[in-house]
Amino acid sequence: METTKSSVNEKSGGHTQGKPSASYSLTVRLEIRTTPGMLGKVTSLIGELGGDIGAIDIAGFEKDSIIRDLTVAVRDTEHGEVLVKRLKGLEGCRVVHVSDRTFLMHLGGKIRVTNKVALSTRDDLSMAYTPGVARICLAIQKEPENVYNLTIKSNSVAVVTDGTAVLGLGDIGPEAALPVMEGKAMLFKEFGKIDAFPICLATKDTEEIIKAVKLIAPVFGGINLEDISAPRCFEIEARLKEELNIPVFHDDQHGTAVVVLAALINALKIVKKQMMDLKVVVSGVGAAGVACSKILMAAGVKNIIGFDRLGALYKGRTEHMNYMKDWFSENTNPLGFKGSIREALHSADLYLGLSGPGTVEASDLSCMARDPIVFAMANPTPEIMPEEAAPYVRIMATGRSDYPNQINNVLCFPGIFRGALDSRAVDINEEMKLAAAHALADVIAPNELNEEYIIPGVFNPKVAESVAQAVAKAAHKTGVARKQKKIDSLI
Repeated sequence: METTKSSVNEKSGGHTQGKPSASYSLTVRLEIRTTPGMLGKVTSLIGELGGDIGAIDIAGFEKDSIIRDLTVAVRDTEHGEVLVKRLKGLEGCRVVHVSDRTFLMHLGGKIRVTNKVALSTRDDLSMAYTPGVARICLAIQKEPENVYNLTIKSNSVAVVTDGTAVLGLGDIGPEAALPVMEGKAMLFKEFGKIDAFPICLATKDTEEIIKAVKLIAPVFGGINLEDISAPRCFEIEARLKEELNIPVFHDDQHGTAVVVLAALINALKIVKKQMMDLKVVVSGVGAAGVACSKILMAAGVKNIIGFDRLGALYKGRTEHMNYMKDWFSENTNPLGFKGSIREALHSADLYLGLSGPGTVEASDLSCMARDPIVFAMANPTPEIMPEEAAPYVRIMATGRSDYPNQINNVLCFPGIFRGALDSRAVDINEEMKLAAAHALADVIAPNELNEEYIIPGVFNPKVAESVAQAVAKAAHKTGVARKQKKIDSLI
């Protein structure tokens, strides 16, 4: 994602420090002298330093001390180092060992392949493998559609990346991208009951990526493109959608867009505004920014002004452009606005941040329209922290789990692929995406809706099922479904 001229280098210094997070949690083993009040001194020091203690467990005893494991959430790596250093300097307390809980979770990887049927006897082996498997192969050769009934294909998705646009890390390469793709596979399994496989390609060449995906496609029922930099991601997705007969979905684009639209649908119910009347300012015109703008336009928004690091995109701009920005400048900004993002925010109803920290300041939001909505989605640090925006904003959302209204792609892609696989769709089209957004918004009942609850939580059990059913219905309605199935029996 791209940042505007008001970049992190210019403005990040005034940001409120983040909250302690489980993603930066430590287990600190301490040998604490058994004198009255000693444990209290330890916990008080951690509290004073801003650590959040989650658990205290006894791990053993020595003659004059107790060994305890303290689980502590901190803000970042540096914060953890400071906390441990101070504990080492506390009299009566010895740091025995420090474990980073996130690294421990990733040891040996986070996913594995397991068998669905037992191999306990020679009969089992003869049916699962040779000679019995030959009959299955011939059945598929005779009728290729049997591959969906007789192999893993019907419930499998490839999570494909080249490692060029990973989270907030950028171009870190395929090996370094693998932990993220493993995590994505976990989310597919946990929320969509889909078997997903990480595929990290050692190439940045558009043609090679397209060829590689086409070559592995026979195994999979769908392709999820992930963390591929713009503008190459647009061509890769478009070509694969055209050349494959299975659904292809670039989650960084469309997953973000679906959840943004769902959140906006519910936000507008609170502020009592209509899509067609909105003025929307978008910072970051990369993959997510373009896709979000497209889906908002499909939902009825007329006035969108987008910004990249050079400023506003408008018809006729020639500097730092590509074919997708050309499309964006031709189809948005109907009044040809050319000013700053601060000026654009005057009378704006929605600020949609898909760029980086420090893009806007609190004072920039003061001139927005009545009941302003701010979706600041840069991760891990949003364009503006909720604490800073609070005095000026009616509804605030971020991509973070430690604030209300987390706009998270996991709310849509498991359900979207579940519905696409169950209907055996050949595509995930615009109607299916819009259906997913409305279904996601409808998970929140009218009596539950409020400023801090415009989007359901990621562990809400209704989410994947509701999205899957809506997507499958839309697939049948638009003629891309190949399998007739009762919609109410999905999942």
